[in-house]
Order: sequence, then structure tokens, then C-alpha cells
Amino acid sequence: MFIIKMFFYFFFRDNIMKYEEDVNTYNYDIVKKFVVMTIFWGFLGMFFGLVIALELIFPDVNCDIPWLAFGRLRPVHTNLVVFAFACSALMATSYYVVQKTSKIILQLNRLAYFTFWGWQVVILMILFTLPLGYTSAKEYAEPEWIISILLGIVFICYAIVYFYTIYKRKISHIYVSNWFYGAFILAVLLLHVVNNLVIPVSLFKSYSIYSGAVDAMVQWWYGHNAVGFLLTAGFLGMMYYFIPIQAQRPIYSYRLSIVHFWSLIGIYMWAGSHHLHYSALPDWVQSLGMVFSIILLAPSWGGMINGIMTLSGCWDKVKKDPILKFFVLSLTFYGGATFEGSLMAIKTVNSLSHNTDWTIAHVHSGALGWVSMMTIGSFYVLIPRIFNCKMYSISLINIHFWCSTIGTLIYIISMWISGINQGMMSKAIDEYGNIKFAFIDIVIASHPFYIIRFFGGMIFFIGMILMLFNVFLTFKYSKNNNL
Repeated sequence: MFIIKMFFYFFFRDNIMKYEEDVNTYNYDIVKKFVVMTIFWGFLGMFFGLVIALELIFPDVNCDIPWLAFGRLRPVHTNLVVFAFACSALMATSYYVVQKTSKIILQLNRLAYFTFWGWQVVILMILFTLPLGYTSAKEYAEPEWIISILLGIVFICYAIVYFYTIYKRKISHIYVSNWFYGAFILAVLLLHVVNNLVIPVSLFKSYSIYSGAVDAMVQWWYGHNAVGFLLTAGFLGMMYYFIPIQAQRPIYSYRLSIVHFWSLIGIYMWAGSHHLHYSALPDWVQSLGMVFSIILLAPSWGGMINGIMTLSGCWDKVKKDPILKFFVLSLTFYGGATFEGSLMAIKTVNSLSHNTDWTIAHVHSGALGWVSMMTIGSFYVLIPRIFNCKMYSISLINIHFWCSTIGTLIYIISMWISGINQGMMSKAIDEYGNIKFAFIDIVIASHPFYIIRFFGGMIFFIGMILMLFNVFLTFKYSKNNNL
């Protein structure tokens, strides 16, 4: 009890009132910190993506070092991209947006800084433990129990800071971006807690309290909705704020944005079982996930259309503004990825696509095309505002756009072709009714596409290097560079 009292005394005894005296003064310092770390973690996460892509081309490139094996570096890549890069981007933008739309400085200042430093500790622990083989072996939930507890604590504090700032807002209206950010925070916290209910047996080893098909169902309820609420809802909150700001136009339909919000969060939670088609899961549960996945296309495209139509009437501006080009392409990939997700959830299609590179193409059309490009575009809008300066080079932003576009297209098209080819080869039957191709034949046939995929990822990564250079010079020449 004493520890709890001290916790509340230290973090909640904040000099809030002195900040409220001037609603035009906001805490940009913590936003800057999250922006810097988002770019750093994104660079590192994509670097690991290139490393494991290279390992699929040259399996001996890891020199038989266990902690450099594909099976260990692959979860490092996914965790860095999802939690370190994407989640840091959401924290940065949500802390900025909630202040601007609530007309009040970020509340509970010390607790807010705890979320920043605590999150960096979580990422570092993940970065060092996964290569050593300490893993729960659950997709997007690989960190062991002690790291999961710290992650949960940081997220609880994040929720307190965010919602308390909304509670103390100076205006009655809650802008729609905050609805999406809020849903992301609460849903991810719920998903994380339920999926990480485990029995620890040592400092870095635990076993799930669930077993068999139930464990699989809970895992993919978590896994799919982590995509749905972290990589979709949170970034829709980003979209609804930064596209109107850059386009200097109001959102096309505010009513549609509210309908979009409630339909999305009402449907998404039920779609996760489509990851377990043809498994031990009851057939009706698989079918339920398929049906909700198909229905999910409606709210997903509603959000995409709302974003695209916001730019109607100013396409001449889009031609000249590379930041708006990032937003348009991001929404295009969002629409494509959501359509593809609904299609792949249909059982007959899933029988072809499951466990093939088609799934990799689908994931990266969302990760590179939607999440990364929305983050990049939003940061190019955000950075000049928090540093009170212009971006160092618009030309570099334009080159970055084309690197991202070309790299993403090469990546996903190569994986689409490879995936469909894998599915067809695995189903091929000879004249005697036997499987026509052995697994090694499929691997050999896929090899050229892995080479193409690597070059696509390399082009995208070059774009990230250009962004890193551009942002660094922007920081260097900014008068308000007080990191």
C-alpha cells in the first residue's frame, strides 16, 4: 500500500495548473523524443528485415551463429517494426494530437515521460532476449512474461496520461482522431493482458494458462486484433488528423468518420479465427471469422474513401506535394490490403494462400504501404510544427516517396507471384493421384522471387536512409532543437 501511495504521489502530484494558464503552450519535448526514437527503431527494424530476407537467399550468411538464425531474427524484425516503430509513432502522434485537439498541454508530465523511457526499456529487453532464444513462441507476443508485465505497466500509464488529458480538455468536443487513438490504447491493453496470462517457471520461461485449440484461438484473437487496433485503428486516428492539416481542408464527412469508427471496432474483434481455417478449431468458429472478415471490408473502405475524398478538389496540390502523395498512396494500399484480407479469409481462397508468400505480400502491403507511408507522411507534417522550422529538403521527400512506392510494389508483387505459385505447386497432383512436387521443389521455385523481394526491400530501405538524413539536417538547423 505504501508503494502504491508513493507511486501516485510522485506521478500524479503534477503542477498541472501552471500549464493550463496558457493553452497555446504544449509539451512538444516528449513528442520530439518519440519522433526521434520512432525513426531510429524503424531504421533498425527494416535493417533486420533486410538481413532475414538475405538469409532466405543465402542460408549460410549467418555463419551458423545461433542468435543470427532466421528463426530468432525474424521475431526481432516483427517486434521492432510493430512495437518499436509503429507503436512509438502512435505514441508520438497521439501525444501531439490530443494536446492540439483538446487545447491543453499533456497532463501528468512525469508519468508521460515514464511512458517514453519505460517503452525504450521494453524494446531493448525484447531486442536482447529474442536473439538469445527467450521467447513464448506466440506471433507478435514473443516477449517472455517479465517483459510482458513491464509492457503492460507502460501501456496502463500511457492510457492514464492520454485519457486524463482528454478529461481535462478545454473544449467539449472530442475530435474523431482521439476516438481511434483511444480504441487502439484500450483494445491493445485488453488483448495484451488476456493473451499473456501465463504461469512463470523461471525468469525467462513461462507456459500459457490455455491449452490446445483454446490457446490458438486466444493467440489469433490477439494477433489479428493487434493488427486491427494497433496497425489499423491507431493509424486511422493519424490519418483523420494529418491529412486535413496538410491538405488544408476539413475531413470529407465527419458523420462517415463516426460511422466508420463504431462499425470498425464492432466488427474487427470477431474476425481473428480466419487465421485458423482447416485447424482443430470448431468449424462454426472458423466460419464466423470468415463472415465477419468479409463484412469488415465495408467499414475499412468507408475510412479509405473518407480519406481520399478529403483530397477531392485539390488534386493539383497533390501533384506538387510529395507529403500528400504519401497519404494518397498509403490510403490506396490500405484499401487494397483490406480487400485482400477479406478475400483471403474465404475458406477456399485460404486453402491456396495459407502458409505461402501470398500472406507475406498481404502483410507487407499493409505494413510498408499503409503503416509506414502513413507514418512517414504524418512525420513530415509533424516535424516542422514541433521544431518550428521547414523540412531541410522537399526534393529528398519526393525521392523518398518514389523509393517507398517502387520498393513496396517490387516487394509485394514478387511475393504475390511466389505465393500463388507455392499454393498451386502444393496442390498439384500427378496422373497417379500423388503429390506432384516435393517441398524442396517449391523452395527452389521460390528462390528467384526472394532475390527480387530483397531488392524491393533495399529500395524501400534507401528511402528510410534519405528520411533519416533529411530529418537529421532539419534537427541540426532548427532553432528549437532542444532534445
